Amino acid sequence: MKTFQAEIDVMPKKEILDPQGKAVTGSMKNLGLAEIHNIRIGKHISLQIEADSAEIAHEKVELACKNLLANLIMESYTFKIEQV
Repeated sequence: MKTFQAEIDVMPKKEILDPQGKAVTGSMKNLGLAEIHNIRIGKHISLQIEADSAEIAHEKVELACKNLLANLIMESYTFKIEQV
């Protein structure tokens, strides 16, 4: 068994309203940073997985994302896996 580190980013889909991102975008003007706009706020998940190969680790992380970590109706995800 090998240990792999997965770094997962889950973000709201572009067509979904992001009220948290919109609020932060509005606050940028108050900070004198009006040139920063279109902020989208998501979540970052870091996890370790034991697997025989990178391919199996990839499949397991994919399954975790689809079934638990991301709401596929409203969110999309990307991830990277490295052996540690």
